[in-house]
Amino acid sequence: MLDQDLIEQLKSAFSSLENQIDLVYEPCEHADQSSLLEMLNGLQASSEKIKVRQNTSAKTAAPQFSLYYKGNKTGVTFKGIPGGHEFTSLVVAILNADGKGKLPDAKILQRIKSIKGPVKIRTYISLTCENCPDVVQALNLMALLNPNFEHEMIDGQYFQDEIDKLNIQGVPSVFVDSNMIHSGRIQFLDLLQKVESTFGADTSQAVSTENADLGQYDVVVIGGGPAGASAAIYSVRKGLKTALIAERFGGQVQDTKGIENLISVVYTEGPDLAAQLNKHVTSYPVQMLEHRRVQKIDREKKIIHLEGGEFIQAKSIIITTGAKWRELNIPGEKDYLGRGVAYCPHCDGPYYKGKKVAVIGGGNSGVEAAIDLAGIVKEVVLFEYNDQLKADQVLVDKLKSLPNTKIITSAKTSTVVGDGKTVTGLEYEDRVAGQMKTEALDGIFVQIGLLPNSQFAKDVVETNKFGEIVVDVKNRTSVPGIYAAGDVTNTPFKQIIIAMGEGAKAALTSFEDLMFH
Repeated sequence: MLDQDLIEQLKSAFSSLENQIDLVYEPCEHADQSSLLEMLNGLQASSEKIKVRQNTSAKTAAPQFSLYYKGNKTGVTFKGIPGGHEFTSLVVAILNADGKGKLPDAKILQRIKSIKGPVKIRTYISLTCENCPDVVQALNLMALLNPNFEHEMIDGQYFQDEIDKLNIQGVPSVFVDSNMIHSGRIQFLDLLQKVESTFGADTSQAVSTENADLGQYDVVVIGGGPAGASAAIYSVRKGLKTALIAERFGGQVQDTKGIENLISVVYTEGPDLAAQLNKHVTSYPVQMLEHRRVQKIDREKKIIHLEGGEFIQAKSIIITTGAKWRELNIPGEKDYLGRGVAYCPHCDGPYYKGKKVAVIGGGNSGVEAAIDLAGIVKEVVLFEYNDQLKADQVLVDKLKSLPNTKIITSAKTSTVVGDGKTVTGLEYEDRVAGQMKTEALDGIFVQIGLLPNSQFAKDVVETNKFGEIVVDVKNRTSVPGIYAAGDVTNTPFKQIIIAMGEGAKAALTSFEDLMFH
């Protein structure tokens, strides 16, 4: 299962391991058990610190194994064979078990250790899901750090009875007993907060607020996407003391699949580009503060207050917080998230094979999603608010050529309709006829563009009607000493290469103003 080239790469990745990691599997008569053992043995061949052994006291119906560290069971179990996107989750778990790999800073680590146990969480995934590894890796890390925390990754293809019983229609789906606490993509910080709110935190172990002052910097960059990385690199290279605050380093890039228009790079993928950006930024003395969310900014004193009580002071602030997928914000949308409402056609499309689904949004992303889904589902109905689709004509022509697609324009979505368990339809207003109509459906995929992540800055700097931060040609905002760049601004064309350039420009303007004004 693992070719020699991959094993050589793993040898390099695992060269830092200091203590023994056991991959302990249970006897199983499933036909795929041999594939699991082949994968585990390949991992064993990549490091003398990794051992494969059998737990003869149990027998399972499907392939599965658990991680042991220094002979003791950790809270991490993989039910299924973590290939595809989840192979990385296994590699990361092995490294994290030994305290290696990318780990959060001390405050976040302490929050994880303070979660009250016993915690038992299951995450149902698909190996084709691009959002699942983020959730699996985050919960695995929590289980490795907190001795009262157990997490199982469950590949739904081996546990269809559980998928049906729990009525799972999207991945990743995170469960505590029979209660789904989350479905779909989520950032580490939000997931940690959900776990804390579900199980509680031991306040006696809480992080002291005495060290809430994170210091003073010449430049603080808020946001860790391409614009933020560029701004931080250009600032620190000018000799400025620089910090970067991010909820998740890489931002929207982490969710991007193929990238073919980054000049000089013929092809890359979002996670790979994010890793390269992280490597570049961390090669400089930039203070990285990941898994942090800005609560408010004191624009006079240039003090940035973070959720949790921390604060940091700057001479210049560069906002590069990008954008997120826009939600419909209509009744029923949140109620049926993961039970018929989805945002990722690549991840959740297979759950609707042979069914009728809707795609909301007539831009490029919506039309592309409809084309992709048409190859899986029985029928796709595309809804667009305007009287015509906004996507490129070549995509519109392709969509119209497919026999199982329908387009409804001038449609204002009103309510996601369901039976309490799953989506059964979509209520919308026909804006031409002025009538309310309902389309019977099995699922709804929302693809209506991006919303700037500017909420925390709206009372600080000028924003336009779209929520974008208004900047001038040199990235200055309406407040002296505060700059902005990338998708969070009114700069046209939301592209990676443009965000990088704007981040660099904002940093150079900041340096110019600090030195000469």
